[in-house]
Parts: sequence; C-alpha cells; structure tokens
Amino acid sequence: MSFVPAKILSEYGAPLGVTCALALMLSGCAALDPGGRRADLPAVPTAAPRTTGAETPQASEHKRLVALFGGEYKFAAAEIYLNGILVRLAQSGEAPSEAYRVSILNTPLVNAFALPSGNLYVTRGLLALANDSSEIAAVMAHEIAHVSARHASARAELEKNAAVISKAASLIQGNQKSNEVKASGRLSLASFSRLQELEADQIGVKAIATAGYDPYGAARFLTSLGRASSLRASLFGQRGGEGQPDILATHPSTPERIRQAVAAARQLGAPGLGLGARDEYFNAIDGMDFGDDPSEGFVRGRLFIHPKLGFTLTAPDGFALENSAQALLGIANGGAQALRLDSVNVSSSQDLGTYLASGWMEGLDANSIRQVSLNGIPAALGVAKGGDWQFRVAVIRFGGEVYRMIFASRNLSAALDARFMESIESFRKLESEEAMRTRPLRVKIVAANADETAASLARRMAVTEQQLDQFLLLNGLQSGTALRPEERYKIVVE
Repeated sequence: MSFVPAKILSEYGAPLGVTCALALMLSGCAALDPGGRRADLPAVPTAAPRTTGAETPQASEHKRLVALFGGEYKFAAAEIYLNGILVRLAQSGEAPSEAYRVSILNTPLVNAFALPSGNLYVTRGLLALANDSSEIAAVMAHEIAHVSARHASARAELEKNAAVISKAASLIQGNQKSNEVKASGRLSLASFSRLQELEADQIGVKAIATAGYDPYGAARFLTSLGRASSLRASLFGQRGGEGQPDILATHPSTPERIRQAVAAARQLGAPGLGLGARDEYFNAIDGMDFGDDPSEGFVRGRLFIHPKLGFTLTAPDGFALENSAQALLGIANGGAQALRLDSVNVSSSQDLGTYLASGWMEGLDANSIRQVSLNGIPAALGVAKGGDWQFRVAVIRFGGEVYRMIFASRNLSAALDARFMESIESFRKLESEEAMRTRPLRVKIVAANADETAASLARRMAVTEQQLDQFLLLNGLQSGTALRPEERYKIVVE
C-alpha cells in the first residue's frame, strides 16, 4: 500500500488481478542474442541525423505501464531465463523474427502484456504461479500472438465504429434507442475480445510446440489460473464464478480456454512431449519476492504492518485483507462488511474534525463527529449512511499524513460497531524491533524428504490462510497427490 492512484488493467487473465485493455496496444520488437542479452547494434553512420533527446512514445508507454504495476522487479536469474525463452520462440519461426525483451513487474497480480515497442512484461505473481518453462513460454507466445494477429488495430477500429453508430442513433432515434445500440455494441466488443483471446491461445500453443516446448503447457497454466481465481474467491467469501462468466466480460471463461487449448495441443502430439524444464525454471525463480511489495506493507492474516510508514493495525475477526497500490482493502461475511484504509494530503493546520465534515464522505452525521486520541495519535471519528450501507469512519493524523479508515456494513449494530472501533483503536506506531522482525515473503525451492507430504510442506509455508490449498496451487498439484521423494517444490517463506 503506497497509496499511489492508479487504474490497474490486466490482460492474460483476471484471477489474481483485474481486467485489461493495455494489451490492446500491441506490436513491434527488439533483437536478443541466444544468451538472452541485447545483440550488438550496428554502428550509427556518421551522417545520421542526431536525436534531440526527446522521449519516444514507446519509451513513455513503457514507463507508464511499469509505473501502473509497481515498477520493475530486478531479478537477474529470472530475467536471463525468460529472455532465453523469448529467443527460442523467435528462432522457431512461429513468432516475430526479432525477439522481444522482457521486464518483470513488481506486483503479486497475475498478468502479462506485450506492447508495440517490442516490450513484453510478466508479473512476479505470474512467475510464482507457473511451474515450468513450457507454461511461461505459452504465456509469452499468447501475448506475442496478440501483436502478430493485430488485435489492437482491429479492436480500435471496432470501438471507433461502435461510437459512430451510437452517436448517430442518439441523434436520430432518441436516448432509449441509443442505449439499446450501446448495449448491443458492448456485447459485440466483448464477443470480439473473447475471440481474440481464444485466437491468441491457439497461435500460442502452435508456437511453443514449434519451439520445442510441451504444447500442453498452456492448458496447465490456464488450469492454475482458474484455481487461483477460485481460491481467491473463497478467501474473500465469494463464489469463483468461472462457469458463469458475465456476458460482457472481456475474456472467455477459463474452462472454455482450457478445453480449446487441450484440443489444440492434441493435434500436435501426446502429453509429455516437448520441453517442460521444471528444475531449470525453479532455479530461475528461487528466492524471488512473493506477495506484497515490502515498500507497500505486509498483510499477515488480519494484521497489517507497514514498516516504511511506521504503523500497524489489526482487522476484525472474519476479515480477509488485500493490499493494493491505492489502499488496504478488507471483506467479511461474503461482502456484507468491508474495510478500506487509504491516505490523503491534508494541511497540518486543518482540524481533523473539520476535515471529516468537509464533504468528502456523503451522508456523514455531523453530530457523530468526535475527536479522540488513538494510542497517543490524534484522530476524529464519525458515522455515515448511504443507501443500504452504514459506515464507521476514522481519520488519523500520523507521520505527516492523514489516513482514512472506513468500515461499511448493511447493518451497523452496536456489537458490530464495537468490533470496528476495536480495529480502529488498534492503529498504532510500529516499534523498531517489530519492523525489523517483519520480513518480506519469498519463494523457496525445497526437495521433498522420503516421508514428506503435501500437508507437511504446506505447514512450512509462511502464509496464514489455507496453507494446503495455496501449496497445491503453487505447485500445480491436485488434492491427495503423493509427493515424490527428492522432487523439488515451491513453498513461501520469510
């Protein structure tokens, strides 16, 4: 939680992240040699015009995307390995002749992108979910396929036509007909996007097979993607929903993609053929950060710790927390209760009670405002109501910032409000020794002992919720699968 405003968009799949449009700006490339390094460029002729030093649109787009996803994550072993896969795809003849260059994005979201400049991006969340080189190759080939199939220009043209038609309908036939046309246009765009995704999957499966990778890697990764979505939904008390996608969703349901990816792979060979390279892939990601960016704080069950900003708090029982660049979010009781913590710039001379009543929180009961001290930290409290929701609100001045802590419930009973207040009162300064004890999570590769089970390895995981389910997901294992002695597996440690 750095509280940097950003509209995050996701492309390869939504399970651990969100939905995307950035991948619709696709094409271009940059040369790499077989070792994954940039190839030597030819000398610039002396007569060539000199550049002015102005930033190119491609460089600007790269910076914008990287900033949206927490910056670049530097991890040399993984970067070299990923660039080697890109070179192999390029040399297979099924991808653009010039290989892409890869950047790892510093976010636990599961995403991948390709841009016109020849930049390809994968998140460290995606790297943690994948289990071998063929799965990662499938993701990369999928993104490159969006470029080679010119999905960006096709969708841009469709959106342009839809806007023109909608405007004409509004002028000629009135608002009601215009709304009908808009709804029809959205449906057409969504359907077209699903076709794009399925086409990119098909192209990607063929490309990795030609490059010598296991063509079933795409289906395996998509399976993990679906499981990740279901696990996340269960952690937040909601249904996974893969089987009943929203008709306006921009991606086909994961089961549909898996079926088609398996069908495409079967046309190319039997399972197990081609390169999987699990051990080599594990070597490339061993020690990589996992979960929240340390600079944005840590979620440990109901506890939120932010060593950089110097505070900690505890959410009420039953809340599942999720950290983001904009805020700390929490959900309980299947979404019937919610929590948000963010920060705002408020002048040090402005009274907290005055700020609380300044209009940013609609429905605030002015008579409920009171100023208090939370563990020696100045704060103002209040309650608000909007529609069916009731809110307990706190604004807290700490370390030069003002933090807004908002609890929402459809029924703010006295007992529930007391639980919310207990959480608000847990906001306190983080002691230096506590900050030192809080270390980021990372991926660790371990070999299973002869008597090791999935449950015993899961207990070594430094995660507090659904340890076994998370271990099975990270390793692409089904429940009840016996571990192989000396086989290596991923766990998460501090």
